[in-house]
Amino acid sequence: MTCCGGVLATDLALETSDPASALRAEELRRSGRANQDGTVQYVFSVPDISCGRCMATIETALAPLDGVVSARVNLTMRRVTVVLDAADRSPLVVSDALERLGYGAPPVDIGDLDDLGRQRESAGLLKALAVAGFAAGNIMLLSVSVWSGADAATRGLFHLISALIALPTVAYSGQVFFRSAFGALRAGRLNMDVPISLAVVLALAMSVFESMTGGEEAYFDAAVTLLFFLLIGRYLDQRMRERARTAVTGLSRLAVKGASRVEDGELSYVPLDEVLPGMILRVAAGERVPVDGAVVRGTSDLDRSLVTGESAPFAASCGDRVEAGTLNLAGSIDIEALATAENSFLADIIRMMEAAENGRGRYVRVADRMARIYAPAVHILAAATFLGWLVATGGDWYTATYAAIAVLIITCPCALGLAVPVVHVIGAARLFENGILMKDGSALERLAEADHVVFDKTGTLTTGVPRVIASDVEGDAAAAARALAAHSTHPASRAILAFLPAASAGALTAVHEVPGCGVEGEVDGRRARLGRSDWVGAIASGDGWSGARPDGVAFALEGGRLFGFQLAETLRGDAAAAIDNLKQDGLAVEVLSGDAAKPVSRIADELGVAAMASGQTPGMKIGHLRDLQARGAKVLMVGDGLNDAPCLTAGDVSMAPASACDAGRLAADFVFTRDSLLAVPFAHRVAVKAKRLVQQNFALAILYNCIAVPLAMAGYITPLVAAIAMSSSSIVVVANSLRLARGGKMGRRLEGALAPSTPRLSPERLAREGVA
Repeated sequence: MTCCGGVLATDLALETSDPASALRAEELRRSGRANQDGTVQYVFSVPDISCGRCMATIETALAPLDGVVSARVNLTMRRVTVVLDAADRSPLVVSDALERLGYGAPPVDIGDLDDLGRQRESAGLLKALAVAGFAAGNIMLLSVSVWSGADAATRGLFHLISALIALPTVAYSGQVFFRSAFGALRAGRLNMDVPISLAVVLALAMSVFESMTGGEEAYFDAAVTLLFFLLIGRYLDQRMRERARTAVTGLSRLAVKGASRVEDGELSYVPLDEVLPGMILRVAAGERVPVDGAVVRGTSDLDRSLVTGESAPFAASCGDRVEAGTLNLAGSIDIEALATAENSFLADIIRMMEAAENGRGRYVRVADRMARIYAPAVHILAAATFLGWLVATGGDWYTATYAAIAVLIITCPCALGLAVPVVHVIGAARLFENGILMKDGSALERLAEADHVVFDKTGTLTTGVPRVIASDVEGDAAAAARALAAHSTHPASRAILAFLPAASAGALTAVHEVPGCGVEGEVDGRRARLGRSDWVGAIASGDGWSGARPDGVAFALEGGRLFGFQLAETLRGDAAAAIDNLKQDGLAVEVLSGDAAKPVSRIADELGVAAMASGQTPGMKIGHLRDLQARGAKVLMVGDGLNDAPCLTAGDVSMAPASACDAGRLAADFVFTRDSLLAVPFAHRVAVKAKRLVQQNFALAILYNCIAVPLAMAGYITPLVAAIAMSSSSIVVVANSLRLARGGKMGRRLEGALAPSTPRLSPERLAREGVA
C-alpha cells in the first residue's frame, strides 16, 4: 500500500491464506445485502468519524479500490455504506482500508444502531467534561492568588500545584481529542482533532516551561479551561446529533433480535439474520413481526400505523400480508416468512432514512470541497501567524505561539460539514413522521427547486376504484343486476353492488363469469347478463339507455330492454386540496395520462387543472417531460403505475404512493405511505424550508470563519475565547438546522391531515402547521 496525503492510492489484498482472515471475510459477507442489479451493499460502523474532513478522506480512499461501485459516509449516523460490484468481491478489502486509515469499522446488521456504543461515548464525554470542569475551577482559585500579587515562592508553589492538577486532567479528559488525532497521524492523514490536540498540548507545554524556568506567567488555568470548553462543544454537538437521528433510532427499536420458528410442532429461537423465506414463524400477542410474511394460521388485530399511518387496528387473517415492525395486538398468529430481515419493509424504511444524509447534492459537494482544504489551510494559517508575530515582536516566541494556538483552535470546518447533513436527516425525520419516505438527501434539494408538477391520473389522482355516477336500472332489474354483481370480484361489479340498494331478486342459478365479457346467470329461468354492452346487448331487445356504451356497464334480462351503468374513477379525497396548495406555492400543475381524452378531461376539470394530455404512451410521457425540461422547467413527477416508472426516473424529482407497483416505488425519490396527496405539497414545503436553512447554515459558517480567523491572527482572540467560539459555531449551525423539526405537535396533527378521510386543507392551515 502506498499513501499520498493520507489517501490510499492502490488496491489492497482481498484475502490471505490466514484462516482467521478467511473467517472474518466470511462474517463480513454475511452482513451484506444483495441488490437487484447484482451489486452487494455493506454498512460499516465508524465511530471515530468526527468531521467533514473524515468524510472526504474515507470516500476518497475507498472510491478507487477494485470492485467498489460507491462509498458514502453518513456523518450523523457515523456509518460508511459501500456497494461492491459483485457477490464474489470480498468486503475485507473495505474493512482493511478503513483500519489502515485509522478507523475501526465493524459491519452493521439491521436494527443494530450501536446504541450501547453511543451511550458509552456520551457517558465518556460527560465524565471527561466533569473532570475538566472540576480541575479548571480549582486551578482558577490558585491563579487568583497568583494574580493578586503572591511572592515568588508562593507563586512557584501554586504553579507546581496547578501543574499537578492540569497534567493528569489533560491526559484523561484530552483523550477524546488525542485518540482521534493520533489515529489520523498514524494513518498519515489529518482531521480536525489534530490542530485541537496540538493547541491544547502547546498551551500546557508553555505553562510547564514557564513554571520550570521560574516565569511569572503560567497559563494552566487557560489550558484546562480551554479543554473544558472544547469538551462542552463536543458534548453538545454529540447530543444534538443524537436528537437529529431520533427517528432512525426509533425505527431501529422496532426490529426484533430473533423469531420463534415453528417446525414439526416445536418452537425454536432463530436469530433475525438467520430467518429465511419459507420459514413458519409464530408471533405472539405483544410481539412485533420480525420479517415480511403472510399469515398462514390464526387471526389477530395488528397495529400497522408504521405502514399506513392509520391508528385503527387491522384485522389480519389467513392469507393477509404483514410487514416487519408491525405490532401484534391480540391473538397469536403463524406467518410464512416472505423475505429476509435485510429485504423487509422495516429495513427498507431504515435504509431510506439513513440515505437521507448520504445524498451528494450541490450543497453537499460544496461542503465536501471546503472540508478537504481545511486541514492544510489551518496549519498554514497557524504557521503564518507564528512567523508573523515572531517578526513583529522581535523574536517573542511566547506571544507568537499563543496567537498560533488561537488560530489552530478557532478555524473550524465542523459548521460547514454539518450545514447540509443535519438538515437532511432532520428533514427526513419530519417527512417520515407524516408518512413520507425520502430515499436520498439530494432529492430534498431537487424537490425544493421544482416549479412544475406532473400528475399521472389513474392510481395517483384517482384511487383506481370505479364508482357508478348514473344508471337507469330500476325495479326487478335492479335487484337482478345486484344479485349478479354479488357473484363477481371485478371492480365494476363491486361499484354496482355498492350503488344499488339491497333488494330481493328471483331465483338466481347457473351463475358463471365469462372472462373479458362479464357475469351471466339465470333469474327465474331467464338468462341475465351484466358486463360489456355489446355482449349484454346480444340477449336484449331494443336500444336501451344511452349510458350503455363502451365506457359503461350494461345489464339485461333475456328479451328485455338494455339498462346501463355509467362508471367514473374516484378522485382521492384531498386531490383538489393538494393541487390548490401547489398552485398557492407557485407551481404549475398538469395531468398526463394514457387514458382516453374524455375521462382525463373530466378529472382535470374537477381539479381545476387546465394543462392536460391524454392517450400518452410511456415514450410520449418521457418526451413531454423532456420538452418541459428543455424550456427550463424543474419537473416533479407524481405517478404509481408500471408504465410510470420511466417517467419517474425522467423527472428532476419524483414521488409515488406506497400502493404503487414495485418498479414505481424503486424509481421514485419519495414514497408516501398514506392515502393522501397532501403529501406532495407538504414534502415540497419541507424541502423549501430545508433549502433555506442550508443556505443560512452556509452563511453562518462562512461568516464565522471570515470574522474569527483574522481576529485570531491579529492577536485579538485568546485560545480560551477561540475554544468557546469554535464550539459555538457548530452548535449554532446544528440548532438552526433543528428549526426544521419545530412544531412536533403540529406534525402529529398533520398525520390526521394526511389521512384519507381528512377534509380539505387550506393553504392557510398548512402554513399554520409549520410547513410554510
